[in-house]
Amino acid sequence: MTTAAAKPATMAQALGRALRDAMAEDPTVHVMGEDVGTLGGVFRITDGLAKEFGEDRCTDTPLAEAGILGTAVGMAMYGLRPVVEMQFDAFAYPSFEQLVSHVSRWRNRTRGAMSLPITVRVPYGGGIGGVEHHSDSSEAYYVATPGLHVVTPATVEDAYGLLRAAIASDDPVVFMEPKRLYWSKSAWNPETPGEVEPIGRAVVRRTGRSATLLTYGPSLPVCLEAAEAARAEGWDLEVVDLRSLVPFDDETVCASVRRTGRAVVVHEATGFGGPGGEIAARVTERCFHHLEAPVLRVTGFDIPYPPPMLERHHLPGVDRILDAVARLQWEAEG
Repeated sequence: MTTAAAKPATMAQALGRALRDAMAEDPTVHVMGEDVGTLGGVFRITDGLAKEFGEDRCTDTPLAEAGILGTAVGMAMYGLRPVVEMQFDAFAYPSFEQLVSHVSRWRNRTRGAMSLPITVRVPYGGGIGGVEHHSDSSEAYYVATPGLHVVTPATVEDAYGLLRAAIASDDPVVFMEPKRLYWSKSAWNPETPGEVEPIGRAVVRRTGRSATLLTYGPSLPVCLEAAEAARAEGWDLEVVDLRSLVPFDDETVCASVRRTGRAVVVHEATGFGGPGGEIAARVTERCFHHLEAPVLRVTGFDIPYPPPMLERHHLPGVDRILDAVARLQWEAEG
C-alpha cells in the first residue's frame, strides 16, 4: 500500500505548526499579541492556538505594543517563554524602547545571571500592496542593537525550523517574517518537519561560479529568478540565503565569495544604513584578495515606503540585480 503524498504547505501553516509544537512540548511557551487569540492573527498564523491551549497561553492584548513587550519582559523574568506577535513591521516601533533598554541588555545587565528568552515575531517587507506602516523593512534597527538575535526565513522548511530554534533560544530573538512569502508553498510535511537547525547558519541555495548573490527573506525568490535569467547572459550565479543576520555566518558567506570573486548584496531595506553596508564591509575585510570587483548592493531606495502602485519600482527586481552583475563584470574587466 502506498502512502499518499503530503499536500503542499504554506509558510503561514509552517509558522503556525511551529508555535503549536513549541507550546505542546513546553508549557512555559506563551503566545501573545493583538488579535492572536479569537481571530488567529491578521495572517491567521495563530489560528486554533487559543482553542487548543486556552486564552491564558494564547492571549489577545490591547493595542499597545510597548505594553505587550513590557509584559513579556516580566513574564520572561519569572521563567516563561513569551512569543510576541507585532501585527505589522512598523507597528512594532512603539515597543522599541523596551527592546533596546531592557530586552537586549538583560543578560549583560545581570552579568550573565539572567536572560530574557523572548521571541518577537515581526511580519515585514513589501510586495503585498500594503499602505504606510504595513510594508517596512525594519531589520537594520534590530541588527544594530547588541544583545538581539535577528532571524528571517525564506522557505517553508526554515519557517518551521528557525521559529522552533528561536523559541528554544535563551537569548531574545527578533523573528522577521516576510509577509509576501506567507503563501509560498512547499512539499514540507508537518508530520515529519525535520531537524531544527541552530540559529546562525547561512545556506547556499544555488551553486555558481560567476558571482555570489547574498540575500535573505523576501528577496531570495527574486535572486533565484535572477540567477536563472542570468544564464542567458552566460553568467552562473551562486545564491546564498543568509537566514540569520545576527549571528552572522561569515564562514559560509566568505567561502562562497572566495570561490566566485564577486558579490552582490540584495535586500528590500534602504541602501544607506541598511544591513547590506555591514555585509559588504565584512566581505571586503575578509575576502579582499579574492575580490575581482567591489561588492555591490541592490536595495530599496532611501525613501519612506512608497504607495502600493509604486512599490514595484522600489523593490529590488531581476533587472536591477542583473544590472549589478553586469557592473561586476565591467569592473573586473577594467
